[in-house]
Amino acid sequence: MAHVVHVLVFGDTVGRPGREACKAFIPELRRVHDVDLVVVNGENLAHGSSLTTETARELFSCGVDVITTGDHIFKKQEATEALHSNPNILRPVNYPAGTPGRGHVIVTTKKGVKVAVINLMGRVFMPALDCPFQTVDAVLKQIQSEAKIVLVDFHAEATSEKVAMGWHLDGRVSAVYGTHTHIQTADESILPRGTAYMTELGMCGPYRSVIGRDIDQVLHRFRTQMPGRMEVASDDARISGALIEINAESGRAHSIKRIHERLDGAHNV
Repeated sequence: MAHVVHVLVFGDTVGRPGREACKAFIPELRRVHDVDLVVVNGENLAHGSSLTTETARELFSCGVDVITTGDHIFKKQEATEALHSNPNILRPVNYPAGTPGRGHVIVTTKKGVKVAVINLMGRVFMPALDCPFQTVDAVLKQIQSEAKIVLVDFHAEATSEKVAMGWHLDGRVSAVYGTHTHIQTADESILPRGTAYMTELGMCGPYRSVIGRDIDQVLHRFRTQMPGRMEVASDDARISGALIEINAESGRAHSIKRIHERLDGAHNV
């Protein structure tokens, strides 16, 4: 019987509440589900925007193996140093040539299984990067002989672009999941050719908020159209993502299940 690899993936981790939720839940989830690999999006890790070496270290210390990011990655100067110093911190692979950092990594689990993680960013309502569809095709051609299991974090705004990427990669990667929009979707599925798909993993962070930010400050901006600070909120910290089971020999997914946990002990999913 083929070995099954258990992977946990989590969405955008927002500020200290998100980091605390990850530290509270990831070690136990790894133990309970015999998890081989954990991937977390660190797009909003450091006070809601980008990451630092220290905030990334907090995640690695609680059992995270790879940190992916997105359009906010270069908003803190320290992020460039973090990208250079740790190959398991990624930025979207379709940034132009010469951009600091790397967009994919191949890691080996403790059981000796190689897993490729690709960080990709959409272009609809997002910065105009290189074409994500053509870029991921080129990366897959490059790594096709190196790893059977391939995970794709598609950091994108438009649901249509995320769904299209799922169909584009069905049967060619193990999982395609969306990040960036912070609201977990209920469309987890195994596509016809064996790829696990979910449009949006959701947010790790404070849910008494507007997608992680202070409610009053966001309402003021919407009501007045005036600029102003939008601080990270602090209450109702949760962790949001998915548990994926993958056949180590074929790279095809067996199952995908939503994960959503609250620090107060309630289980939403």
